[in-house]
Amino acid sequence: MPPPALQHADLYLRRLGFTRAPVPTLDTLHLLQLRHTAAFAFETLDTFLHRPVAIDLPTVERKLLLEGRGGYCYELNGLYLALLRHLGFDAEPLTGRVLLGGPQDALPARTHLMVRVRLSRREWLSDVGFGGMVPTAPLALDDAGAQPTPHEPFRLDRRSGRYTLRAWVGEAWKPMYAFDLEAPAPVDLEVGNWYVSTHPGSPFVGRLVAARTGPFCRHTLRGGSYALHRLGQPSLRRELRTPQAVVGVLQEVFGLQPPSAPGLHAAIAQQFEAMHAGASDSEEKATATPA
Repeated sequence: MPPPALQHADLYLRRLGFTRAPVPTLDTLHLLQLRHTAAFAFETLDTFLHRPVAIDLPTVERKLLLEGRGGYCYELNGLYLALLRHLGFDAEPLTGRVLLGGPQDALPARTHLMVRVRLSRREWLSDVGFGGMVPTAPLALDDAGAQPTPHEPFRLDRRSGRYTLRAWVGEAWKPMYAFDLEAPAPVDLEVGNWYVSTHPGSPFVGRLVAARTGPFCRHTLRGGSYALHRLGQPSLRRELRTPQAVVGVLQEVFGLQPPSAPGLHAAIAQQFEAMHAGASDSEEKATATPA
């Protein structure tokens, strides 16, 4: 059965700055990936609100193209894959194990979706859905050295058929995720998405995260903490104090139209209370005198 077709391809391309369908070249792939990470924010509003996340193409098209929303990897890279195929690229999904923030020898579940593109007699990793550290250019799978992007350099280390994606962050090559070249079945994506969107151990369930790239910068939001990361300069951070301020940043910085769920402001306020309670507990433990 052929993959489902895009219903709003012209609108999608206009969001990416194209007045007509571009030809499937490496230059086009570079433009698509860079522009996609700036035009469509990574965001976890649905899992923050404990709402189901559907990843069928019509639902994702409606959410991202018609409702002013973003999404996470299964949505962003799922839609991106459909666009690449629509434009004539030889593209297929890949899944990875996220290592960022954990030990690099860990073996977590395959919960990240990205895209493999065969082009110009080479194979490329193209990813528009890895949150605050998304690569902003395709990376050649057969290149073991540092590969420049409009943002940080990235590197692909290969060992025994397993690739590890690393980014140059803080003067070190930090692991992002690991993967092999086995194409997942559709049910694998359904299972991975179910885990990410519902499991208590998921980093997105009940947590508000957003990310978007800009020229020579990255924007990130975690709970009420907003940061502007500038290449070669110190990051600028701002603590947001009210639900209204958080929603304002989602709209103004990340270009999102947050869902009209009646519980959104209350959920943000509850998150603030939990953070403050945790900070108070830590302070009490730090200042307590042993008996």
